[in-house]
Amino acid sequence: MSLSEKKQAVQSLVERLTNEATVRKVFGEPIVVDHKTIIPVAKVILGFGGGYGEGHSQPKTTSSDESDGEQGEGGGLGGGLAIQPQGVIEITTTNTRYIPLSTGRHIAIGIALGFVLGKLLRRRKN
Repeated sequence: MSLSEKKQAVQSLVERLTNEATVRKVFGEPIVVDHKTIIPVAKVILGFGGGYGEGHSQPKTTSSDESDGEQGEGGGLGGGLAIQPQGVIEITTTNTRYIPLSTGRHIAIGIALGFVLGKLLRRRKN
């Protein structure tokens, strides 16, 4: 495979993944119900890295060398994709607002506070 063919293959892969890394591909189209539109919001992170190397012809240094004197070539490609839901945008005839998704941490803190307040109120009652 020639260098230009390798470049074209990498470009094709990057373009294909970039086209796939969209909120619509993950969450679908906006939802419309009773004059209200809900649009999902997500953080899409796409990263790539790659490398290529070449070498030079080197003469054999001993008769036990198994190589034919050619050394070199190389290549490499890596990438990653992360999609994190963030919230929704709600559009009505009178208002537009962003509604963030709550995290489990807020729920856990609320439950813990509920238990503490419950115990305090029970002690006070007795």
